[in-house]
Amino acid sequence: MKTKEEIVDNWLPRYTGTPLQIFGEYILLTNFYNYVELFAERFDTPIYGRDKAMQTATSENITIINFGMGSPMAATIMDLLTALNPKAVLFLGKCGGLRKITKIGDLILPIAAVRGEGTSDSYMPKEIPALPSFRLQMAVSSTIKKYELDYFTGMCYTTNRRVWEHDVVFKEYLQQIRALCIDMETATIFITGFANKIPHGALLLVSDNPMTPEGVKTEESDKIVTKNFVLNHINIGIDSLVELRDSGESVKHLKFEPRNI
Repeated sequence: MKTKEEIVDNWLPRYTGTPLQIFGEYILLTNFYNYVELFAERFDTPIYGRDKAMQTATSENITIINFGMGSPMAATIMDLLTALNPKAVLFLGKCGGLRKITKIGDLILPIAAVRGEGTSDSYMPKEIPALPSFRLQMAVSSTIKKYELDYFTGMCYTTNRRVWEHDVVFKEYLQQIRALCIDMETATIFITGFANKIPHGALLLVSDNPMTPEGVKTEESDKIVTKNFVLNHINIGIDSLVELRDSGESVKHLKFEPRNI
């Protein structure tokens, strides 16, 4: 296999156990297998790839993919999705709230992300900001209001560090840059989506408040988040893509044109 097209056409089914023709044109991304289960239950549809690195379920031209955790895996799935040329990709992730205004269960619609993870540097120069596709974020905002819920907008810091909650210096830095939340995937998805010409967005669920010792995520606290907030999170994601699908509007408002410098 010599071309990117040949590689991704082979690797996306290999990673997911899902034939290319099964995938929908609208994609939900998640880090959690139970999100795939909830999607499959809502639409009474089978789950593919139970024995693979990634699991999927598809119904009504929408596919959800559990791609795993972390920036490298986020970049991997966005590269593999070029096999499909999807009309929209929405990431449903969990994040840590960094400000006193956020509490567990809050929704955050990021308008930008800080590229602290390093992976995105392989795709675009550091000076290029990590931004979502505006039309997709508009659809998510509209859907949240239909659920009669509120949400925060702001900047997400994306890191490649999984254990940082003990690092006082790093926490002071996060306060200085005024980030609203922290995760391990959002900036990577925004940049790799831009690099791969894939319309992309994110809706984040605050699952912990790691700036204080008592706010660090535990097994018990994560169970509470799953019980009380995850179903709304995934349903808002699904309904946002349904709104886009049924509107017939393109999410791409920017023209991607190669330029000779």
